[in-house]
Amino acid sequence: MTKDGGKQQKQDNKAQQYGVTPQSADFNDWYNEVVKKADLADHSPVAGAMVVRPYGTALWENIQRGLDDRFKATGHQNLLFPTLIPMNFIMKEAEHVEGFAPELFTVSKIGTEVLSEPYVMRPTSETIIGHMWAGWLNSYRDLPFLHNQWGSVFRAELRTKPFLRTSEFFWQEGHTAHASEDEARAEVRQQLDEYHAFCRDVLALPVVRGEKTASERFAGAENTYSIEGMMRDGKALQSGTSHYLSQNFSRAFGVKFQTREQKEEFAFTTSWGLSSRIIGAIIMTHGDDFGLMMPPRIAPIQVVVIPVGRKDNFGEMVQEGEKLAAELRAQGLRVKVDGRDGVTNGFKYNDWELKGVPVRIELGPRDLESGVVVVKSRHSEEKETLPRAEAVAGMAARVDALHDWLYQRASRFMQERTAEVDDFEAFKQNIEEGRWVRAYHCADAACEKSIKEETKATARNVPFDDAEFFADRGEGQCVKCGQPSAYGKRVIFGRQY
Repeated sequence: MTKDGGKQQKQDNKAQQYGVTPQSADFNDWYNEVVKKADLADHSPVAGAMVVRPYGTALWENIQRGLDDRFKATGHQNLLFPTLIPMNFIMKEAEHVEGFAPELFTVSKIGTEVLSEPYVMRPTSETIIGHMWAGWLNSYRDLPFLHNQWGSVFRAELRTKPFLRTSEFFWQEGHTAHASEDEARAEVRQQLDEYHAFCRDVLALPVVRGEKTASERFAGAENTYSIEGMMRDGKALQSGTSHYLSQNFSRAFGVKFQTREQKEEFAFTTSWGLSSRIIGAIIMTHGDDFGLMMPPRIAPIQVVVIPVGRKDNFGEMVQEGEKLAAELRAQGLRVKVDGRDGVTNGFKYNDWELKGVPVRIELGPRDLESGVVVVKSRHSEEKETLPRAEAVAGMAARVDALHDWLYQRASRFMQERTAEVDDFEAFKQNIEEGRWVRAYHCADAACEKSIKEETKATARNVPFDDAEFFADRGEGQCVKCGQPSAYGKRVIFGRQY
């Protein structure tokens, strides 16, 4: 057997120990198994809904804290609105009701009493927020309204996939109102850029910023912008959106004010959101055949300490592990000591690799006597034996180095799996092979629909001129119908989650 063959066999054997289907064998099974076996989430007795377990909840809480700090730094305030929305609110904005009608959950009874008007369980909150704003807003002096809400929303989902497609999911929804179109548009771009920076700097996720085509816009928006990430099966995941709503909702709900010139004007509004789908993006962008790879800046546990000992000294080694953990916590790290008794070391190693903890430290009696520890980073097969003081002092930098490795790995993958094409046969072939395609398009909705019907690929977005990836300008003919391109640049197409 060759050296490479031996390494592959070792990895295959290791993967079998985890009981996780390799990504290459069945990416869907791999995902579902990782979500469950890494203790992120489980199915619930409520059809289409999930139960998020403590490890997954801790991850979401870290995401919440990071984003919430960013929102507050830009002047936004949190508030809370009811889950139930009067049905007539949804009906007031024509495009909105048309876009959401098939997904709505309704409440028509309280006990045995039938309500004169049913409530809708919020699919999003533009309508009820608009209603309240109308009572709060009087003058230009009151603006801008810079609001955000953390909560859950409800949309009927036929295909359940934890974090990606569930009938109830968790998110934040920002809603702002402004005195001018320019100010509202600046807000839309600012928040999309915040999402992009958070994905890049905290989650190690490369994403493409751009505008959605008219067919892919949010119901009721004049413009929708998104960040799109590539998963390791080549599919796209819309990871955050920001919408310029113009005066559509303010007109429907009477959100108006007196201008400086004492004229009556409707407010210019925005909405923007990032949901628990981002956990799916973390799993599918960074994971490997052995499970998760947690981005270290958001990982619930950054370092796990595994005491290694016999029955007669295991308790002592757990105590020593806690002392080591205290030294690491003093460096600002999130540390867990695995003091489980009656569980083999091999099981513990596999368990924490499956959960994606960035660094593992093994500490045994001989290590203690020699003043060393054994260190293994999640992305490496190699173990290192280091002086204890050196390992502790350098651990924060070691953990953080995984962030850059993950980001560079995902960026290379996205660029290598994206093809630039100018004819439809090449388009279809690349989509079928699991790539994104960059192609010119005419912007005709019927043509876009035809592409989707033939290939199951949708227009992900039209990248900004200053997007980190795939920003360019150019002219050409539509890849499908041959008409002149409408965007002055190539559009990204791909199959999506």
